[in-house]
Amino acid sequence: MHRIFSRTLLVAALALLVAVAAFPGGALAQTVVVAQGADAVNLDPHTTNDQPSARVRRQIYETLIVLGEDLALRPGLATSWEQLDELTYEFKLRQGVKFHNGETFKASDVKFTFERLLDPNTNADAKFLLETIDEIQIIDDYTIRIKTKSPFSPILVHLAHPVASILNEKAVKEAGSAYGTRVAIGTGPFQFVTWVSQSHIILQRFDGYWGEPAKVQQVVFRAIPEGTVRAIELETGNVDIAYDLEPIDVMRLEFDPNIKLHRTESLSATYVGFNVQKPPFDNVLVRQAINHAIDVEPLVDVIYHGQAVRAFGPLSPKVFGAHPNLEPYTYDPQRARELLAQAGYPNGFRTTIWTNDNPLRVQIAEVMQQNLAAIGVQADIEVIEWGTYLANTGAGLHDMFILGWSTVTADADYGLYALFHSSQHGSAGNRTFYSNPRVDELLDFARSTGDQEARLAAYYEVQEILREEAPWVFLLFQTYVDGTRSNIDGFVPHPAGHHYLGRVSKN
Repeated sequence: MHRIFSRTLLVAALALLVAVAAFPGGALAQTVVVAQGADAVNLDPHTTNDQPSARVRRQIYETLIVLGEDLALRPGLATSWEQLDELTYEFKLRQGVKFHNGETFKASDVKFTFERLLDPNTNADAKFLLETIDEIQIIDDYTIRIKTKSPFSPILVHLAHPVASILNEKAVKEAGSAYGTRVAIGTGPFQFVTWVSQSHIILQRFDGYWGEPAKVQQVVFRAIPEGTVRAIELETGNVDIAYDLEPIDVMRLEFDPNIKLHRTESLSATYVGFNVQKPPFDNVLVRQAINHAIDVEPLVDVIYHGQAVRAFGPLSPKVFGAHPNLEPYTYDPQRARELLAQAGYPNGFRTTIWTNDNPLRVQIAEVMQQNLAAIGVQADIEVIEWGTYLANTGAGLHDMFILGWSTVTADADYGLYALFHSSQHGSAGNRTFYSNPRVDELLDFARSTGDQEARLAAYYEVQEILREEAPWVFLLFQTYVDGTRSNIDGFVPHPAGHHYLGRVSKN
């Protein structure tokens, strides 16, 4: 049995009316409404590392370095940078930049941001990205040096990650516990206005923006979990942009002249994770058995209608360090039953599959349920609201779970360290609670050497170990399909899924 929390079209329409009612007269024509599959969890970059939150924060905050849609690094709040020695980078900061509260951006804000991120009391989900920072030195108001404890190869791409968004010290301290829910202050093209939980978030153009000003007055993010509802709202014009359109809806929308579809080969892997600290999943033979029991190809062909490719490992082929030749597990129920018997479960066992209220993941869980029943494993399905789902998987309360991870830096460190290093158990990323000293050693080495070939060799070995020890069932790499109304221009999808809306116009 499973529980699914649904919303009707009527509820979705009412949510839009509530949002529109908050706008000043005549603003609707200059408002872009964006639908995504879940509400943000928090707008403080240090609090959560989930995609729905990051998509909103991308409009509010900026980083020192930007990872563009072409996955090339370019200047952001830093105009230039230089490596002074193997431990030290110097950054020249952009002048004339204002925060949304009117404060001037300067080096002290950078220092405050990263020291807050690394403070154990902050309990930042993605602290691992910059935990090798040893010291932040202010040279002058627009020059800063970052020294690391040891050589750290991926530091530049990590500084482009949303968790490295620059905060204003005064705003954070004045807001206290309200920061991230009722207050969010950045230097981006849009400023935060209001948030009605599980309904909508309203952002307004920041007229003091240092760069090219946003082309629309307001952006409204609406949380619409059901993909079909997002598609219908796009068709009717109640939303202007719909993220993560589902394959069954894309087949219909392709023929609508009022809609433009944008396809992007993503950096995201969808996987099934095991809690390897809980029986029976602490037994590698059980995990291997389930890998053989799951028929992955129909998931790609039937549920995703070809808008995905099978994953043989945790890293998208677009990511530096992705293993090009991992051998996939074959679909072999007989072999799965043999492995279960060897593990001491000849008659199977009972377990629970968790997923959030993403309809595609619910369908994956249903197919898995059938596959597992064929080898004697009785699996219940539990569908959980997004924020609760993240909290409970981070706390290790699950048996099996379905989730995705986008290696948004396009570097293997982010896609492997967070998910498989033993220091990252729980909400930091390693929700399987997997540990292997050799994997830790290889990942530590790969982030500390500047030898790119040595990094590749280390990452390849890590992925070969993961294939053998099977803390995941590798499912697929999805092709993102986002839809816009035909009167929307300037939308350029990002492979990481954190789409920048400052260039978007509405005609």
